[in-house]
Amino acid sequence: MDDLPAVWKATCQVFAKAGVSPLSLDEFRKEFELPFTKFYDRYIPDVPIDQLERCFHDAFSREQHSVSPMSHAASFLNFCSENQIRSFVLSAIHPQHFQVHDQKSGFGSHFEKIYTGVWDKREKIHAIIAAHGLTPEETLYIGDMEHDIETAHHGGMAACAVLTGFKGLEALKQSQPELIVEHLGELKSLLEKTSFDPFKKEQSLVNISNSPFPIPTVGALIFNQNDEALMIRTHKWSDKWGIPGGKIHTGESSPDALRREIREETALEVDDIKFILVQDAISPSEFYRDAHFLLLNYTCRCRGVTPKVVLNDEAQEWCWVTLEDALHLDLNQPTQILVEAVLNEK
Repeated sequence: MDDLPAVWKATCQVFAKAGVSPLSLDEFRKEFELPFTKFYDRYIPDVPIDQLERCFHDAFSREQHSVSPMSHAASFLNFCSENQIRSFVLSAIHPQHFQVHDQKSGFGSHFEKIYTGVWDKREKIHAIIAAHGLTPEETLYIGDMEHDIETAHHGGMAACAVLTGFKGLEALKQSQPELIVEHLGELKSLLEKTSFDPFKKEQSLVNISNSPFPIPTVGALIFNQNDEALMIRTHKWSDKWGIPGGKIHTGESSPDALRREIREETALEVDDIKFILVQDAISPSEFYRDAHFLLLNYTCRCRGVTPKVVLNDEAQEWCWVTLEDALHLDLNQPTQILVEAVLNEK
């Protein structure tokens, strides 16, 4: 379940009662950690943890109406159940809150056993392994925080970090998970490609070989009638701002691929497509996995006087900005190069 906004808002309410300035959502994602006692010790060291917990749960109860299933969660859990993949929950969430979320989602039925209210998951992982006869080398731990990666390694398991949660790419990379996926749909696809046995040496999930050739992609600066460009922010590019785009399908021309990708990612229709430059992106550190892209960069204009942007699950935020103002955003490097190239042509 995506409870990040609710946890953030509830934490800000706890801070307010303690007379501490609230954190922005971006600040919260960077600073929050498990076990959460460490987090509170940094900001509110003088208030007993039991008191903080009561205050948090009261606030979270008021906010949890906003909690909803994560992208691809339902199809992933159905996939696990259909293929008899044993699944468990290990979470710090309060049992009462979990029950509320389960009533909304119905996800609880997919799990063999549910462990909630666990503040330090490392202290519980070995008991879970023993209680259910799990083989650590054949078990994949999926999580969205550094503490999850640490717990997996503490239990002798491979760790899969998911970008649709509390922590961004940079923080998760530092914990050295064996695998990073954009969302659970990607993990499902990878499990299917490895015939449900990701730990075979010759086809390991954590050692899937990349294409032997660079991957051709298209992307564009999309302008509206005010000469503002559309910028989108995505988890897979380290939560930096960039442009819509994606891979070219076999048999598809580059302009057709660009129109399709823009339509899928933003619901916009575009015209006046102009080629600007091609970039090599070789193992870009900002991207969530190792890859070599050939980035075919364009400009174009969206149709309509008041275009309505509708993001799919690849991006989390969008804005219209002038190219000059775009340079003040936290852009990924390829987008910065493209913006500067277009500005230099003016």
